[in-house]
Amino acid sequence: MRSFRHWLASRFGGMHRSFQQLPHLSAVLTEKIDFRQLEQTLGYRIKNQALFIQAVVHRSYLQNSNLSNLESNERLEFLGDAVLNLVVAQFLYSAYPGAEEGALTVIRSRLVNRKALIYYARALNIRDFLLLSMSAAQGAEKGADTIVADAFEALLGAMYLDSGIQPVQKFIVHQVEHALRSGFLDAPDDNYKSALLEFAQAHGMPVPRYSVIKEEGPDHDRTFTVEVFIGKESFGIGIGKNKKEAEQSAAEKAMKHLPREAHERN
Repeated sequence: MRSFRHWLASRFGGMHRSFQQLPHLSAVLTEKIDFRQLEQTLGYRIKNQALFIQAVVHRSYLQNSNLSNLESNERLEFLGDAVLNLVVAQFLYSAYPGAEEGALTVIRSRLVNRKALIYYARALNIRDFLLLSMSAAQGAEKGADTIVADAFEALLGAMYLDSGIQPVQKFIVHQVEHALRSGFLDAPDDNYKSALLEFAQAHGMPVPRYSVIKEEGPDHDRTFTVEVFIGKESFGIGIGKNKKEAEQSAAEKAMKHLPREAHERN
């Protein structure tokens, strides 16, 4: 039977695919990026400019590029996402020693979700450094938010490859602390369902399932009661003026209930 390593090599063309070719791109694209300004923005001294060039290349830019070995920032985004989750988890673990697992999971989710990434990217004006097509640059604001959020994670990946975990950890913690001081977490959030899903998957539990168990009131003022199940077991009941609100309420109740249940199962 073929090993998983051999399967990876056959499926994705082996390891170390084109990373060594990246430095050759610097001479072509360096003039398009103000590296001095980027360094000031990140508070970080760049060693390998090619990594940061790739970090700001949106896939739309490749359509009009003649550089055959140029890649978009999607692979670096993948790496940066993992680095962000690790650093934020470690930060919260140290900063809130009395917090239970469920509470830490909810806070981490709010600090690494799409809304948070957009917040970080906007605060740093990441959009000013992006390489993308004219149509993407003129795209809708919602699409632009996604692009800058992805680029923020890609820059984390580039920083990690450039200098290791300590500089990127310092950078991420600075962004998180700024977000906390600004009251970012005080804003209404609708991510309890995502946090619950993340928790369930991390503990090998089934995907949460939501069921409307009661609808009350006139059509113009309905109240919904929703129960959330993981497997066949109920983990929370929530009430809201619409199904989404009730589901979020149920998920929030579940997050307070889950840590004890998870430990009892183990």
